[in-house]
Amino acid sequence: MKYNKHVSARQTPQSEPIPGKDMIQNNAGGFAFGIDKWTQLNRFLILGTEGGSYYVNEREMTRANAKSVIECIKEDGMQVVTEVVTISEAGRAPKNDPALFVLAMCAGLGDKNTRRLAFGVLPRVARIGTHLFHFAEYMEAFRGWGPMARKGMGAWYTDKELDQLAYQMTKYQSRDGWSHRDILRLAHIKPTNDAMNSLFKWATGTDVSMDVLPEIVQGFEMAKRAETEGAIIDLIHDYGLTREMIPSQFLNKPTVQLAMLQKGMPMTALIRNLGNLSKSGLLGDGKWDVTKAVVNQITNEEALHKARVHPIQILMALKIYAQGQGMRGRGTWDVSQDIVSALDKAFYLSFKNVEPTGKRHLLGLDVSGSMGGGYYNLSMGGLRPCEISAAMSMVRYRIEDKVLVRGFAHKFVDLGIGKTDRLDTVVDKVVKRNFGGTDCALPMIYAQKNNIEIDVFEVYTDSETWFGDIHPVQALDKYRQKTGIPAKLVVVAATATEFSIADPDDAGMLDVAGFDASVPNIIHQFATGSL
Repeated sequence: MKYNKHVSARQTPQSEPIPGKDMIQNNAGGFAFGIDKWTQLNRFLILGTEGGSYYVNEREMTRANAKSVIECIKEDGMQVVTEVVTISEAGRAPKNDPALFVLAMCAGLGDKNTRRLAFGVLPRVARIGTHLFHFAEYMEAFRGWGPMARKGMGAWYTDKELDQLAYQMTKYQSRDGWSHRDILRLAHIKPTNDAMNSLFKWATGTDVSMDVLPEIVQGFEMAKRAETEGAIIDLIHDYGLTREMIPSQFLNKPTVQLAMLQKGMPMTALIRNLGNLSKSGLLGDGKWDVTKAVVNQITNEEALHKARVHPIQILMALKIYAQGQGMRGRGTWDVSQDIVSALDKAFYLSFKNVEPTGKRHLLGLDVSGSMGGGYYNLSMGGLRPCEISAAMSMVRYRIEDKVLVRGFAHKFVDLGIGKTDRLDTVVDKVVKRNFGGTDCALPMIYAQKNNIEIDVFEVYTDSETWFGDIHPVQALDKYRQKTGIPAKLVVVAATATEFSIADPDDAGMLDVAGFDASVPNIIHQFATGSL
């Protein structure tokens, strides 16, 4: 009998833990490495849990992440607050909700210093009115409206310049069943001057003279009573009204939309409403001036960064716009290829200063059932994880001279992706090849079998690997020994699970969370040895 056939630390089926390694069972039944609670916190803040994952529903996934957050708060609550601020201000997450939720947990479950700091940084995390309403909803799950909460919520209002505050109160009027009236009353917020006092009275429904209110509020009130498109257009030009301030019956009027464009529609609003603009006939064949103006705006690199436009927001806009109809099939439009190309360009512009590493890369895209298969990551804009991974891989693929892109599930496949492919084409190719179980060792096995020299393996996966007869770390070790190349492994997490195929004890492996603008440069630093 050869006992090593049954127990080996060098080749172990993924359905079993590696002898001598601290591994845990993933949701697919395979074994992977557990990540520490601080890494889990980071994943949750960036990736969120909205919609759950292929294997775990939203409730279970959120509760598991909340448990890790609580452990972090108990260990060092002030560091948790710092992590929240860092990730939120850097725009690393496509949605700010996880950051607001964790901040609310700190405000309710932390020690006194943590609670004080959480409310102190509230304006930095809750940057707009909608964020504030979300925070209020989350906060009530962990604490009441005591003196510290009232002071913190009050500072969100009183520390702002009057015009800035008025803009927030008219643009973001209510959400989640909350309004400014609710918060002003619950927090007992005292105005710092007469002008602010008038604004608060207006927000709480008290009669106040229009001429003492900020101009944006005056324009907003006049828009409520406007009866014609012409009147709305004049108000847009005179007062700078945004989409949220305009009565719904006028929103889809071409002349009104054109006025908003001419006045300067905010970047995120523009990207979200490209379909509506095309449906109104403002974009497309023969609409050269307007189309050119829109293209110029959404490909303005400085404006993209200033507006904190997340790459995933652009990818989602590209997917929806290119298909010519909304996600729910409501309304269709003629697709302008100029706009599609502009969104493709904007995606790459949203990444700052991405430079080639000069290394040899193999990008392995997990296209197994758990990365697609009808599952949409709502925290990532309703895209499939495999779609996001494919788009992210193109950032590296386009700039490196020596790079291969392949897909894997239970077998390794050429996805037919080229460097010049547009993002919508790339995403479509990946979705069409979505299949089967998961074997994350295949990129290393493929490179070894075919004698391909690779310095960096980048694997985009949810780490729900279970299919293979050797673990990814073992396959990498065999590749290193056979080739003599000290190859590195970068694992880009697709979901906020507690697993990773990267061995935390191996300095040549890196676990990365998210798909934001910082990821390519983090990988660059790791690949070149500067991280």
